[in-house]
Amino acid sequence: MAAIEESGGGGHGKGGGKVRGKKMSTRVDMTPMVDLGFLLITFFMLATTMSKPTSMSLAVPDKTEDQEKPTEPLKASKVLTLFMGANDDVYYLDGIAADDDKAPTELKTTRYGFDLRSVIFASQKRINAANPKDKDGNDAFVVVIKPTDVSTYKNMVDVLDEMAITKTKRYALVDALTDAEKKVLGDKIKPKN
Repeated sequence: MAAIEESGGGGHGKGGGKVRGKKMSTRVDMTPMVDLGFLLITFFMLATTMSKPTSMSLAVPDKTEDQEKPTEPLKASKVLTLFMGANDDVYYLDGIAADDDKAPTELKTTRYGFDLRSVIFASQKRINAANPKDKDGNDAFVVVIKPTDVSTYKNMVDVLDEMAITKTKRYALVDALTDAEKKVLGDKIKPKN
């Protein structure tokens, strides 16, 4: 608590001098303040929850012999191909193969977030309306995600987040570009030195 100390006045026992008033000095005891500080620190440490790391679930096929059997190739008309470029750009081909003559003119650019989500929804709606579900009940719509040398890990996470948001069940991560895709993309995917 606070205590007031009084000290003697100015005469110092000699007679005939001026009489001064007593000096008052205050001293604040900081012990209760320190106790309160530690109580607050303890309270907030126990009352708050630490942020837990979040992870994204990613389903990958098992390595079994069943996977070795040849599969039917995807029709380009049922595929949205996303190429992750530099500076948060996404290049895409919607329903067209990279080796098609129209591919260079059909290659479009979008950004992550709402713009990419709109592209995915529009393509999903168009492809699923034009094609029936397969024998297993899966939609015809497939997204092929192709990171490039100039894309970042954050770009990959952003695209996978969009797959979860748009509830796209069928997508493939492909880490290699074909020669036709490299030709269509041109300088857009070349690292700048």
